[in-house]
Formats: sequence, structure tokens, C-alpha cells
Amino acid sequence: MAARQRNTPLPSPPPRPVRPAGEGRPRPRTRSGRGGPGPLPAPLPEKERTPVIEPRPLVAMIHAVPAGARIAQEAFAREFPQATVWNVLDDRLLDDARDAGGLTDALRRRMLRLIEHTMDGGAQGLLLTCSSYGEVVDTARALWPAPVLKSDEAMFKAALAGPYERIAVVASTPPAVPAALAQLEALIPAVRPGRPVEIVTALSEAAAAERDPTAIAGHLAEALRASGGADADVVLLAQYSLSPARDHLAAQTGVPVLDGAGAAARELRDLLTATPAPARTGGTP
Repeated sequence: MAARQRNTPLPSPPPRPVRPAGEGRPRPRTRSGRGGPGPLPAPLPEKERTPVIEPRPLVAMIHAVPAGARIAQEAFAREFPQATVWNVLDDRLLDDARDAGGLTDALRRRMLRLIEHTMDGGAQGLLLTCSSYGEVVDTARALWPAPVLKSDEAMFKAALAGPYERIAVVASTPPAVPAALAQLEALIPAVRPGRPVEIVTALSEAAAAERDPTAIAGHLAEALRASGGADADVVLLAQYSLSPARDHLAAQTGVPVLDGAGAAARELRDLLTATPAPARTGGTP
């Protein structure tokens, strides 16, 4: 059963789900004032952060590129078909961040406004598919009760929590490698205390020019062999754009392969449904 998808242009959010009287969740204060955005909503108490479990939870995804949107939608159709998916696209997010030399306060506020838009529209879970804006998630978690995920966070946590002693990270664009390495290392103290782990990275820029998943997997496998990562216990795809090659790479290397979109869909599924399905660690559906 395919996930229901809703592509909604800003600024009109979908109608909120109808809830019995007395069961509404607290909403953040909206911004106001003619001179610009008002103060952000006040952080919610911990006791108000438990997500509401519903048969078809509304999951919002904020995208910076259409390709990331397509891959995330396919992952939710495969891993979390019960979800009603709401897609929000701002295709200037990456270009504006690149032109500014990184995230500025204005860009952070812009992303928070997009998040607020989805929360006011009734989203019960949210995934940011753009890794460049991951740091904004930490602020969002203090402001809204619904679970908010960074693009690859679920994949990194699954890998570190698993039995893997040697983890390989593979990418097709140079900036993705240090970004993934930094996130993994930041999670180690909380997710894997006292358990040593070796992280190997591999880069294949040739894979970025390919469109065929089998050819992409071939380039990635070659890069893994060249970097000494072919014998890792698990391979992590550092970009959503590499997700179509996941199963092909697993078949070529004989190693489990995790992708960020699939892991995020499974984590939100487990958080928002009463009976989560068993977690998957390999590269085969």
C-alpha cells in the first residue's frame, strides 16, 4: 500500500485533524507584529512532548531539492505506508546558504518558520531532508512536541547502536564526508558509550555523474575497496541521492547498507504507530 502524499504550496496548511474536545495538543504561539517576526514559541514542558498515536499520522517533510523529496517519498511508501505525507519544498534553501557562505541567522529563522508552518498545520512528525539545516532541529525540538528528525540522524544512531565494530561512510560529493563524520562522532558518547568503533570514509565523485543505480553502486564499491572500507561491517550512504543504489551496493559488497531516508521513515513509524515493525539492518527490502 503506497503512502498517501500531499504536496502543499505555502502558505496554506492542510486542515488540522478533528480531535474530540479536551484532547487537543498545545500549539506554539504564532509570530506577529508589523515590523517582522515576533518571538519564537516558548519551549514546552517535558510532559507535553509525548506524540499522539493515530491510525494515519500526518508526517511533514521539508525539502531543499526535488530529488531529495522523491527519494524520501519512496522511502516512506516502502517503510511507513500508514503515514499521510505532506511535502514542503523551498528550492532556494541550499543556494541561499551557499551564497551566504553557510547558515545565517536569517536562514535559521526561515527554516524555523517552515517548521512552524507544518506544526500549525497539524504535523505529528517532521523530517528535514536537507542535512545542511540539521542544526535547526535542536532548536525545533525545544519548541514543539512532535518528533523532528535530522536527515541522517536515524541512520547514524542505528549504525552506532548496532553490533558493528567497523562502519564505512560513502559519498559522491566531497562536503558530505566530513559532515557525516562529524555527526557520527557527536553521537558516539550518547549512543555507544564505552564501545570502540572504527569509521572509514570513501568518496566517489564519479558516482555523482551516473544515473543508473547499478553503475552508481559500482563506483561506490570501487571507492570502498580503495579506501579499505569494503570489509566494513556496515556501509552508510551519506546522501539521499545515493539511496537508489542501496540494494545494488549491498549485493556487490556483501555488506549491509543503510540509507538515511529509509532509517528516518522507520524511526518515525516506530514513534507514531502503536505496533512498530522490526527494524531492518541490511540492504534488502
